[in-house]
Amino acid sequence: MRKWLTAFVIAAAVATPAAAALPNGSKAPDFTTTGAVGGKAFKLHLADQLRKGPVVLYFFPKAFTKGCTLEAHAFSEAAKEFRKAGARVIGMSADDLPTLQRFSVEACRSAFPVATATVETQKAYDVAWAEHPGLTTRTSYVIDRRGRIVMVHDDLDWSQHVAKTLEAVKALKR
Repeated sequence: MRKWLTAFVIAAAVATPAAAALPNGSKAPDFTTTGAVGGKAFKLHLADQLRKGPVVLYFFPKAFTKGCTLEAHAFSEAAKEFRKAGARVIGMSADDLPTLQRFSVEACRSAFPVATATVETQKAYDVAWAEHPGLTTRTSYVIDRRGRIVMVHDDLDWSQHVAKTLEAVKALKR
């Protein structure tokens, strides 16, 4: 029993990405990258997005994998609620632009943009997944319009990212 428990704890630690390093209250690093919405490419600058209101910046490991597709569907289903609360949702991964153009239509249902998380952006947000080079961790940040991080949810399980970020966005409105 003890051997099994030790093996389980080690496996869980290896399979789980490290906790996000950016704490609540810290300044969100600014970046510019390429993104896509509805299959159309555009340049995405975080500072420009924040001028319009809070941003939910969610990093996902890889487009078209099961968990990432389910998470994108969930964010697309909640897109109206995020807009009603005054927030913009932006998905980020290390995928290339052509992949994200397809993903923005097929998985995100053209409801919100997805963008390429460059190596610099991954480092700045502490989402480079050390155990799986070339992938990001599944980490969601809620950033207020002043550019401050007000909530971080770092969990490989996609299922709570939408609910937790939406709750944080609604709390900003109160």
